[in-house]
Parts: sequence; C-alpha cells; structure tokens
Amino acid sequence: MSEPRIAFTASASPKAQKALQDIQSRYEHVDVNEADIVVAIGGDGLMLRTLHATLDRSTPVYGMNAGSIGFLMNHYEEDNLFERLAAAEEIVLHPLRMKAHVQDGSTVEALAINEVSLLRQTNQAAKLRILVDGKVRLDEMVCDGVLVATPAGSTAYNLSAHGPIVPMDADILCLTPISAFRPRRWRGALLPQSAVVTFEVLEAEHRPVNATADTTEVHSVTRVEIAEDRNVKLRLLYDKGHNLAERIIAEQFLV
Repeated sequence: MSEPRIAFTASASPKAQKALQDIQSRYEHVDVNEADIVVAIGGDGLMLRTLHATLDRSTPVYGMNAGSIGFLMNHYEEDNLFERLAAAEEIVLHPLRMKAHVQDGSTVEALAINEVSLLRQTNQAAKLRILVDGKVRLDEMVCDGVLVATPAGSTAYNLSAHGPIVPMDADILCLTPISAFRPRRWRGALLPQSAVVTFEVLEAEHRPVNATADTTEVHSVTRVEIAEDRNVKLRLLYDKGHNLAERIIAEQFLV
C-alpha cells in the first residue's frame, strides 16, 4: 500500500513553527487541498481551525501537541509517522449548526465543533427564553449566558461552566447555563442529539446578547437556533488506545 499524501499545518507559536520545520524536513508533503491526511501541529485551537478549514473535503486530521493543553491532540513525535498514521483509530464528529437572527434583520449560519454559546454584551444580565423542539422549557432565564455543547466539547467551556462531561458515544447534547441568576438553582439539561434548541433573547435592545459558534461571533442576536448537522462529518485520527473517547472518560476521574 502506498504511503498517504500528508499536508502539515501548525500554529504560529515558536514551538509549533520549529516542530513544523523539523518534521517537514523529514517527510514529503503536499498542499492541504491535495492531502489524504492533514497533520496539525499545535494546540486545541489549531485543531478546531484545521477541522473547520477541511470541512468541505472531510480530510482526516491527525493532531500533534505543540501547545499548552492539547486535549484533542496526540503527543508530538517525529519518528515513525507513517506507522502511527496507519495504526491510528478514527473518530467521526458531527458539528452543531447555529442559525443566528440579528437585530438588523440579517441571519448568520456557522458550524461549531465544541459549542454554541450566548453571552451578555454589556453589564446588563441577559434574559433568555429556552425552547426545545419548539416547546418552551424555560420561559425566562436571567444569566450571563448559556451554551449547547457536543460530547467533544463537553470537556471545554461546558466543563468550566460546571456542565457535565459526556462520553463520545452517548448521542447527547449538553445545555448548560452560564452564571444563572434566575432560576438560581437550575443546572442545565441533557438532550438527545436530535434536539433542536432555540434561544429567544428577551428585551434584546436593552439587554444585547452575542452568539458564538466556536470562533464565529455574531453580535446583537434576537433568536438563535441550534441543531446537530448529521450531514457534516469531521474525521479525527488518534494513536491506538489514546483516542478522544478514552480521554473523555479518563477526564471524569481526575482529582
């Protein structure tokens, strides 16, 4: 079997750029548009950017950590790259699709691999109504914000907001409030992956809210609809025994 065509990409940090130069000197490489596999060198932010950049081609991405956290990455090692890629396990992710309606009448759509979050824009707390599959589940929540996270994103912003960690194969979405003032004791909900979540911004002119899908931010939204897009597949490669599903389970036992 012929060796796969590899494209390398790296974050702008000096550490990642040095690693990129070293590994490119050892292996033949092609442009991302011609690659069978993309090797991303950096941290989790680079992995998200690379996955977004390869959405149209569904090219598998193999990350190597040259960042700070690297939860989504494999460890960095220059040796035996082709052998590691051949033995790697693949995980397929489906992103969230956000449709954000803006005060000026425009509509913005974006995909999120980790989460879609709404956050207050000023010192005024946000007032939000929450609907699931068209049914009002929370008529009014006063808060700093709220988010919907995928299983892959459940260990990111969702976890920092005290949301639950969800296994990769659970087919569940996390709905998590951010600093809720009322109802004060509401901790969020777990929803089936098929759920369509809608946030309506109450008093939008006086209490403006921004919506963010990973790195795409939309200002002054009035209504945001979120659903998993099963038609989009993101392919991640991991060293055998150290895939994302295992890491998410292990994260729950950290003390």
